[in-house]
Amino acid sequence: MILFKKVRYKNFLSTGNQFIEIDLDKSNTTLVVGENGAGKSTMLDALCFGLFQRAFRGIKKDQLVNSINEKDCLVEVEFTVGQKNYKIIRGIKPNKFEIWCNGDMLNQDAAQRDYQKHLEQQILKLNFRSFTQVVILGNASFVPFMQLRARHRRQVVEEILDIEIFSKMNLLLREKQKNQDELIKQTDFNFQLVDNKIDDKRKYIDDISNRSKDLADSKKADLDKSMTDISNYEEDIKRVRTDIAKLQKLVLDATKITAKQNKLHSMEAKLENTCNKHKKDLTFFESHDDCPTCQQSINAVFKTTMINKKAEKVQELEIALGQIDKEIKTTQMKLDTINKTMVSIREKELLINRYETSIEEIKKQTTRLGQEIAELIDEKQSSAVATGELNQLHEQLLDAGKSKVKHKDEKVYIDTARHLMQDTGIKTKIINQYLPIMNQYINKHLADMDFFVNFTLDEEFNETIKSRYRDEFNYHSFSEGEKLRIDLAILFTWREIAKLKNSTNTNLLILDEIFDSSLDSSGTDEFMRILHTNMSKENVFVISHKGDTLIDKFPRVMKFEKYKNFTRMAE
Repeated sequence: MILFKKVRYKNFLSTGNQFIEIDLDKSNTTLVVGENGAGKSTMLDALCFGLFQRAFRGIKKDQLVNSINEKDCLVEVEFTVGQKNYKIIRGIKPNKFEIWCNGDMLNQDAAQRDYQKHLEQQILKLNFRSFTQVVILGNASFVPFMQLRARHRRQVVEEILDIEIFSKMNLLLREKQKNQDELIKQTDFNFQLVDNKIDDKRKYIDDISNRSKDLADSKKADLDKSMTDISNYEEDIKRVRTDIAKLQKLVLDATKITAKQNKLHSMEAKLENTCNKHKKDLTFFESHDDCPTCQQSINAVFKTTMINKKAEKVQELEIALGQIDKEIKTTQMKLDTINKTMVSIREKELLINRYETSIEEIKKQTTRLGQEIAELIDEKQSSAVATGELNQLHEQLLDAGKSKVKHKDEKVYIDTARHLMQDTGIKTKIINQYLPIMNQYINKHLADMDFFVNFTLDEEFNETIKSRYRDEFNYHSFSEGEKLRIDLAILFTWREIAKLKNSTNTNLLILDEIFDSSLDSSGTDEFMRILHTNMSKENVFVISHKGDTLIDKFPRVMKFEKYKNFTRMAE
């Protein structure tokens, strides 16, 4: 279990040159308050940047440095795992990344990416996505589980269940499968080659037994044929290499196309987020005649204007998303073509190897033929020597046969193992074992928040939601407040599943402004009851700008304020 102790930061976003230090394990529940723009959510960005080198809200790295001081941006995160005390130090201008364990800094000889990989895989045993799914629930750039794409939902669950290792094993087995196929082709080729040698040797022995002067002429003809075969193979090699050169020109743009595709995916994600925001605004104006904050009526003309404006914007964004999706498919088709081309190149390279092997064998054969001709002329050839060579070839054939069987048996084992490692194999069985528990937890938490529905996730993590009257809904059918209750229930569930699996298990839970828009007073009271009941042994931070209505509900309150354009913790 990861026990987060402290986060401290300076010259980070609106924070100045004085460290802001936050004890993460001081109280079971902590309220974080302040005006808009005071720097409440900065602790989320600092924590995520310190651990994963990226801010929670997706802010670019060079924008994280305080715009007034413009240097010495530093974040420190302290936590324990078992008996080991860790401190992560990460800075910008100058760049800095250090991992300390029990007072000693870990070796930094490895590349920074490997250093980060060590932090995530060996120490934290979680990545940014799993961290934000079980530790943080926010209302800004955070994408709740139910709004993730299907494959990303599965990845989150695999990480929580600690079964993503099977995916990595599947990739390794896929590569091993390819290598094994090549080995089988090579052993088949070697077997056939030795078998052909045996046929040649038997023929040679028969020729020796019927030795004559005309036999020398026959061998000379064989020698000439071998030279012709060599010439033909060399021409074939030249032709194949020309083909390879032409094919290689087709794969030169692979990097550019891949980069373009990644850029398109990024644009798609940004447009989706923007579109969802406008949809949310559209839903608000369509369903509200009065302002829920000030209780005043919304001007009808203004409301109509905003509805039309938001609807038009949503339409524009959906069209843009369609165009980007079309472009993504186009680039994927190009990449698929390039991959096929690369496979063709590998096949042709293998063909060249076979040709070169054949040339070497023919050269060896021509040497033997020359010797045989001389021996035939001198009448010194002994069939006993040829018989001994034939016996050796039989032994080689036996060894080649054993190797052939061995590689094919290994191929069966690899194919079987890969089948088990695929999504439909072991992982699905494990997920199916936990699905009833997941659904049970989700429905329990929903009931605790007075949201009485039957919520079910299937093995593809698509939801089925039924009311008491058996009416079916999906996640997007509900209001923002109801969606939030579902998001909370799933978040609590992932944390409980993580504890069961002892995978992504931590004491920390941060809720960013969830009370400020979607939860009414009764919902707030219910959620506080859940926090005190189910989260009594954990450290929960609730970020809100409604401190006046919540301050009496928390034993610990942290207030942030702006002073001379810098964020500070108020006295």
